[in-house]
Amino acid sequence: MSKVKIVTDSNSGITQADAKKLGISVLPMPFLIDGKEYFEDINLTQEEFYVHLRGDANVSTSQPAVGSVTDLWDELLKDGSEIVHIPMSSGLSESCHTAENLAKEYGGRVQVVDNQRISITQKQSVYDAIHLAEMGKSAAEIKEILLKTKFDSSIYISLDTLKYLKKGGRLTPAAALIGTILRIKPVLQIQGEKLDAFKKVNTLKKAKEVMIAAIAKDFGTRFRPLVENGEMQLSIAYTAEDTEAKIFAEEIKAAFPDVKFSFVDPLSLSVSCHIGPGALAVACSRVIQ
Repeated sequence: MSKVKIVTDSNSGITQADAKKLGISVLPMPFLIDGKEYFEDINLTQEEFYVHLRGDANVSTSQPAVGSVTDLWDELLKDGSEIVHIPMSSGLSESCHTAENLAKEYGGRVQVVDNQRISITQKQSVYDAIHLAEMGKSAAEIKEILLKTKFDSSIYISLDTLKYLKKGGRLTPAAALIGTILRIKPVLQIQGEKLDAFKKVNTLKKAKEVMIAAIAKDFGTRFRPLVENGEMQLSIAYTAEDTEAKIFAEEIKAAFPDVKFSFVDPLSLSVSCHIGPGALAVACSRVIQ
């Protein structure tokens, strides 16, 4: 049986150092900052990114160059292996569609998984793929399982400011101005392929209450059988500063003491550039056993 190798991108939040420990490959996502190209976790750290963002630099995301993807695949396939490639959601980037088209030339040896995840839920998909590969599953079997379970996750995100939604064209200047005056802190959600509005509040305390209630509703409805079987886990994510994230993690653990808590991680920079620093998120995702 061919060995299965796992590839993802830096939107998963998996660093290059962690990738080496896990035995996987992580494609760094490119960013254009004031016209200069940077690569996440290569020549652009989280700290440097937020310096640029807070300094009102012109920041935009891109996708990995075709050559960087195929060169990596070609190297990994030299020993007869198969590849499971897990990019960020196709609803948030064209990099997934690009990978799917490239994979057509590899005769089934590269399986691209569009399971519509990003950041900490995408990270869990990578861990699931590693686990399934260790169980002896083929690349095609791993893809099938990850697609079957792709909607078994939720992310809720509270924003500290509307500035970056406005800057990215996702909010009109008038709405942003009104929101700033009224001190609105929107809670957004990622359910599959896109970032959407969920609720409007005016304090971080209320935002956390809303997010906890949203997770509780998910656990009591669509994820109830998974929770009862011990197959769901919780994680916290943040942008720029982790102080509030650590506090929120303890509140989440107290609210859901019987659900496994996994990690506190930075949000993907591809999401962060649209929502800015000071954001806080909670995610739940199924753990494939």
